Amino acid sequence: MKVRELINVLALYQGEVADDLEITAIEQDSRRVKPGALFICIDGEVVDGHDFAQKAEELGASLIIAEKPVPVTVPTLLVRDSKRAMAQLADAFYDHPSQKLKLIGVTGTNGKTTVTHLIEKVLADHDEKTGLIGTMYRKIGDQILETINTTPDSLTLQKTFDEMVKKEVTSAVMEVSSHALVQGRVYGCDYDVAVFTNLSQDHLDYHHTMEEYAHAKSLLFAQLGNRYSQSALKYAVLNADDPVSTLMQKATAAPILTYGIDQDADFRAQNIQVRSTGSTFELVTPFGSEQVTIKMVGKFSIYNMLAALTACFALGVPYSQAVKSLGEVAGVSGRFELVHAGQDFPVIVDYSHTPDGLLNVLETIDEFAERRVFCVVGCGGDRDKGKRPQMAKIAVQYATDPVFTSDNPRTEDPEAIIQDMLAGVTGADYVVKVDRREAIEYAVSQAVSGDVILIAGKGHEDYQIIGTTKINFDDRVVAREAIEKKQQLD
Repeated sequence: MKVRELINVLALYQGEVADDLEITAIEQDSRRVKPGALFICIDGEVVDGHDFAQKAEELGASLIIAEKPVPVTVPTLLVRDSKRAMAQLADAFYDHPSQKLKLIGVTGTNGKTTVTHLIEKVLADHDEKTGLIGTMYRKIGDQILETINTTPDSLTLQKTFDEMVKKEVTSAVMEVSSHALVQGRVYGCDYDVAVFTNLSQDHLDYHHTMEEYAHAKSLLFAQLGNRYSQSALKYAVLNADDPVSTLMQKATAAPILTYGIDQDADFRAQNIQVRSTGSTFELVTPFGSEQVTIKMVGKFSIYNMLAALTACFALGVPYSQAVKSLGEVAGVSGRFELVHAGQDFPVIVDYSHTPDGLLNVLETIDEFAERRVFCVVGCGGDRDKGKRPQMAKIAVQYATDPVFTSDNPRTEDPEAIIQDMLAGVTGADYVVKVDRREAIEYAVSQAVSGDVILIAGKGHEDYQIIGTTKINFDDRVVAREAIEKKQQLD
């Protein structure tokens, strides 16, 4: 692309560059620069891209975008905000790929991963070729790509959307984190449907207050646009039972569709029955009511199903067809996932790493547990400390046998994290096993028929971060090994 055509999207910049310069790629990682690339200097949380401008020049960068002067000889354009400029340039360079897709964004504290996967399932059954971006991976058709953040940076997003378009993907669904919204990672993403799941305490190490956290989530709905176009009408899908939905409603000009259980909603579940093998309920819609059975367990799973159903309806999928597709889903990796290794008691691995998420799962287990409930749980290091005593308090209240352990301690002392948790459960009965493997093995060794074990916090993750090192650790694998070890001893 000719540089003049590309930089025309920038409102203001300082510097000059020849109009006929050809830009072959855009990069923010100097290690990926090849001759003809435009290198954007991003001042990040860990490193400052301005420090790598010379390296980019050595590798062949023909143009540098920066916020301050850098010691290079190639043309340099100075902008006020290089992150915002990167979003604009990436969108233009890849020819506005998100506008060529049906794009669905899902935000909220809990349920994002499950809801995105449910939406993708329905759309795939509706003969759409789908893409997915989220916590576990990026997916283009059947191709799985690694991801670092729940929501990648704007350059990676536009590259991914471009790959989707080239591979004839028609619909893409993505998790949208609060960090990404505040940091402008989704600038340039042309969403057709925005979904709000719920809001509970998380990430206050970053957002500081619940009000700031809620405002961050509302940005997705504010960015739906202010234009009503019958050819491309946009929708906001909101949880009628979460009071924060009022903020989302105020933030958007888009038409609103609601789902819920306790409050009146466009798509509502009533007369719920939860079993260890699934859930049944009466689905009440503007078109009538019907009895629905799903393989997923728990009230929180019904919320996720309703969110996906409502979003797909907004995209034109007949709700009866969506219900059929959703009824076939057994679950999502690491979300209330059962570990089977021949034992006569359920072992459940779940990503619940927030107070509300843990409460939802334990309340669900309480509906079918026959005897004791073991809850193996910890809290992540270098993250919101305020939720630690809350997590422990919920574990003590809703599990008969709480086992406190490490999650991803990162650079914090694991024992100090557990002490923060124990501040919320003075005088309660619990077991502490700092080593996560030992904690899982302990719970398995103690369980008998009729008991339930919940291993909470890490879900699909196949690693543990200790210090700055990521080691192999998968709760599901460790639980299976512990069960097999118990069987050999019995």
